[in-house]
Amino acid sequence: MEMFKNHKERIITGFSLVGVALLIGFMDNLLLTWAVVGVVYILAFKEALRLFEIDNNALIIYAVAIWLLAWIYPYGDDLFVLAGVTYASAIAYNKNLEWKSFFPFIYPTAGMLFLFTMYQEYGMISMLWLVLTVAMTDVGAYAVGKSVGKTPFCETSPNKTMEGVVGGILVATLSGMFVGLSIVDLDVAFLISFAVAVSSIFGDLFESSLKRAAGVKDSGNLLPGHGGILDRIDGYLFSAIVMLVLLRGLV
Repeated sequence: MEMFKNHKERIITGFSLVGVALLIGFMDNLLLTWAVVGVVYILAFKEALRLFEIDNNALIIYAVAIWLLAWIYPYGDDLFVLAGVTYASAIAYNKNLEWKSFFPFIYPTAGMLFLFTMYQEYGMISMLWLVLTVAMTDVGAYAVGKSVGKTPFCETSPNKTMEGVVGGILVATLSGMFVGLSIVDLDVAFLISFAVAVSSIFGDLFESSLKRAAGVKDSGNLLPGHGGILDRIDGYLFSAIVMLVLLRGLV
C-alpha cells in the first residue's frame, strides 16, 4: 500500500497501458494495430523533434505521409531508407536544409516501421514476444538492481547498475524464450530473446543520452508518472529492429 501511495499515478497509468495493449492484442486487427501504432508513432515523432531541438512542426506532415504509405506498401521497414535517399537528394539540391531535420525520420521512425512490419509478417505472437522480453528486461533490471546492484553501468544512466543490467537480460531472455518457441526452435528463441533484451537496454540508454543533451528529464508529459511516449517505447525502438532482422535471417 505504501508503494501504491508513493507511485499512484505511475501504477494507474501503467495498468491502463497494459489494458490497452492486451485489448489490441486480443482483437488482432490489422487496421486497428496500424492506427494505434501510428498514433503512438506520431506522438513519439513530435517528442523527438523536441529532443533533437528541431523547431519545425511541419515535419510531422511527412511523418504522417510515411505512416500512410506503410499501410499500402508491403515493406514498411524500407520506407525510412527511401526517406533517407529522398532527403539526401533534397539536401544536394537545397543547401539551406540541415541533416539534423532528418534525425526524427531515423529515430523513432525506423523502429516503429520495423515494429509494424514485424506484426504483418509474423503476427501478433511476435509482438507479444517483443513486449514481454522488453518488459521483463525492465522489471528484471529494476528488481536485481535495487536488491544487489552496486556497480555503475555507465555515465549516461547513473541509476543503472551492472548487476541490474545482467539480471534484466537474464530474466528477459528466459521469459521471452518460452514465447518465442511458438515461432522458432529453442536455440533461435534463446538467441533472439537475448539480442532483444540487450538492444532494449541500449535503446533506453540512447533516449537517455538524447534527454541529457537536450537538458530535459522526460521526453514529454503525456503519460502521468511516466513522462512522454518515448520514455515508454525507447527500448522497443531498438529491439524491434533487431528482432525483425534476426527473424528474417534465422527463421
